[in-house]
Formats: sequence, structure tokens, C-alpha cells
Amino acid sequence: MKTIRRQQSIRAGDRLAAAVSGGADSVALLCLLLELRAELGIVLSVAHVNHKLRREEADEDERFVAKLARQHGLELHVCEAPVAGGRRSSKSSGKSSGVSSGIEAAARELRYGFFRQLAREGRVTKIATAHTLDDQAETVLLRIFRGTGIRGLSGIHPRIVFEEQGHAFGELVRPLLGFRRAALQEFLRERGQSWREDSSNRDIGFLRNRVRHRLLPMISGEFGEAAIEHMGEVAEIARAEEEHWERMHPEIRGQSGGASETRQAASLRVAGLSELPLAAQRRLVRAWLEMNAPNLTISFRLIEEALGLARVSSNSGSSDRGSAGKKLELPGGWNLRRGRQELLLELEPSSGLGEAADFEYALAVPGVVEVPELRARIEARVVDARVVPEDERGELVDLARMPKEVLIRNWRAGDRFWPAHTAATKKVKELLSDRHATGVEKKLWPVAVAEGCGLIWMRGFAVPAAFQAPAEASQAIRIREIAGMM
Repeated sequence: MKTIRRQQSIRAGDRLAAAVSGGADSVALLCLLLELRAELGIVLSVAHVNHKLRREEADEDERFVAKLARQHGLELHVCEAPVAGGRRSSKSSGKSSGVSSGIEAAARELRYGFFRQLAREGRVTKIATAHTLDDQAETVLLRIFRGTGIRGLSGIHPRIVFEEQGHAFGELVRPLLGFRRAALQEFLRERGQSWREDSSNRDIGFLRNRVRHRLLPMISGEFGEAAIEHMGEVAEIARAEEEHWERMHPEIRGQSGGASETRQAASLRVAGLSELPLAAQRRLVRAWLEMNAPNLTISFRLIEEALGLARVSSNSGSSDRGSAGKKLELPGGWNLRRGRQELLLELEPSSGLGEAADFEYALAVPGVVEVPELRARIEARVVDARVVPEDERGELVDLARMPKEVLIRNWRAGDRFWPAHTAATKKVKELLSDRHATGVEKKLWPVAVAEGCGLIWMRGFAVPAAFQAPAEASQAIRIREIAGMM
């Protein structure tokens, strides 16, 4: 209770859903909230997501959670969210850890999408997850091993605000971040409360499980239990540092864009960069790269090489002509080149993306699909139409007319589209030319096709009038492209 008060994460009047998988941590969270709900003054419910990853075992988890909710008279929010290509047995090989990590990331995306939906629809105001101090230590260690900065060391945040178009509509809170997993299991044993064991949590094919079952016990044994607490403290310090940089140094964000940004090129002025302290230079370069190449893996070495490129002629006091044209070749077909007065991030025309073949992906509605060719994902989800700003309502599709599945692809020769409030249907080629789209950007421009209806969505354009959500609609489908892969 002291921890919850200190965090100020749960307050009287909150409609709080405990995210319960059936495992010890989440069952302990539910039991703790049940004991404290009268004192906290909250309306408690349960949320469970079944990803169908472990076949019958996953269904048994769902039944276990449903029984818990019934026993305590709690409303249960259940979502079946199978992960495409994710069905697996409880046994897996270490060789498949990369695939397994991708499946877990996709599952997490779907799970958090469901939590956001619960909050967006007003069914809850907050969702509580059962992340522990052990989870925090695992996350900090994994990020150190993979390479990280202060932001990565901040680990798992105790609170995430759900926002859309600057409007906050809910929160995700983690009230158990200060508790050890063993203490939670003892809490359950004292109360005679059982829990489910997820067999995949013992699979050392997952890197996190190797840290959990091999490394953390070794650290605790060799350096004491306090070492785990110290990693949690490092994360807390790092979060405060990041918050300071975000709030007190707007120059980092303000200079991260350039005047000539497109999906294939971006610029950063060297003069503005060189005037900043080294720590700010590193942050600015990282923010600029993240903004313009969201799927690029950004390392300390890459940032240092970029700064070295920016400094090539900074000590000469002469013209930049000698350094202009020097470049770094980056993964994914990107080049970082020194211009006369700026750094230029450019997508190589002859890169794999530049010569990409046509793409097609089925998108369940609601759902999300990755589009590697765009280094992005396309999402179709149910939204509260009443909170969407008036100037964006043209993007909303009528829920009643939306099929259960659409085809996401790049446009093809002969495609036609009729944006609402325009005189007539028009060739997609002409619409893109009017937008001055060229090269790879034009070739890979995404559209959504509904069987028997043709194109019903095109990035950046209003939905056809025949498919637009009625003005009085309370819910609608919104299709959008989200930068970066899951």
C-alpha cells in the first residue's frame, strides 16, 4: 500500500482492470488489489488476452482466469488475439529464439492494443500489469548486453499514459515494480491461492529466460540480493534523467528535423549541431535518425561516426567543399552523407527497398500487419469517433461497411481512388503526382482493397464518401500507417 501511495498511480474512483495471465505475478496483483480495493476506492475488473500460442494450455489459462473473476464477482474483459504464424508447442529450440522473440513482440503489441481499446471505449480508466523488480532487472541487463544509453537503462516505466492526437484517454500502471517475484509467490502460498505455470517461461531458447533462470540467480548468489534492487534504482535514476532532457532541453527536439524531409531524405544542419555540448549532440543525432529512419538500428558507434562526419572540416575554418560528399553506408539501404552545411540521410535508389517488388498483405479488421517494404505496420482498429478531431474524421471508415479483412498493398497501374469531397474518381498515379510523390515513395504508396469494392483507403487521402463513417457514428474504423516494425 505504501508503494502504491508513493507512486500515486491508483486513485479513488479509478475503474481499474488487472491484467491477469494466470501466472503467479498477475494472480498476486489481482489478490492484492482485491484486498486493497475498499481502501483504495476503486472499481476492479479483470482483463485477459488469449494469444492461442500454447494451444490447450492457453485455453486452460483463460478458464482459470475466468473462474477467478467469477469467484470474486468481477467483470471479465477477454480478448482472443492469435498471433499470425505464432502457434507453437511448449518445447522449442534455442535456434528459434529470434523467431520466438518476434512472436512475443507481436503478442505484446496485440495485448497492449486491447488495453488501449478498453480505455478508449471508456470501459476502464486504468490497466494494471504485474511487472516486478525481477522483470526490471532482466530488462536493464538485456538492454546493456544489446547496447543502450540512458533511455534504455530507464527500463520498464511504472506508468504509461495512453494518448491520441494529444488527448489522454487512459493509463497503464505497474504497481508491483518494487516487489520481488519470490515475495509475490510467498504471498499467494500464505493465502492458499494457486496459479498457472506458463511452460514457455522455462524455455531457455528465449534470451530473457536465460537471464531469468541462469544470470539473476548467479548475480544474487555472488553479489547479494541487493544487486537486483540496485538495478531497479539505476532504472529509476535513468527515467528521471530522461524526463529532465525531454522537459528542459527542447532544442534537442526542435533541431531534429530539416527543411527537405521526405520518406527518402532528411537533413540536419551541422552548424546548429556543433554549437551543442557533446551529450546534446549525441541525443540530437539519435532523435534525428529515429525520426527519419525508424527501423534503423542506432548504436553508440553509429552516433559517433555521424558526429565524426559532421566534424570533418569544423576545425579548418575554411569552406566545406572538401568534406562535402563524404558518406557512411548504413544498413537497409540508407546513406549518411556530408553536405556543404548539413548531414544528409538518404535512401539509396538502388537499395533493396528502392527496387522492391509489389507487396500484398492480408489485414484482419481490427488488427495490425507489418509491411517490411515500408519499414512500418498498417493498423486497422476501432476508435471512438466522437473524440476524433473534425479535420481528421475524413479518415474514418463506416464500421457497418468495413469487411473483416482487407488487402494492404502498394498501388498498381490502373488503380483508381475517389477521395471524399472531390468531383470524381481519379487515377492513383495522378493523385500521387499532384502530391509530388516520386521514386520509391510513389512506387510503394500503400492502399487498402476490399473484395468487390476496390480501394477503400489510401494513405494521406480522405476515405471515399461511400465508406466514410456517418457524422453521428460513435464508433468507426481507422486505418493508419505506424512507423517502425513491431
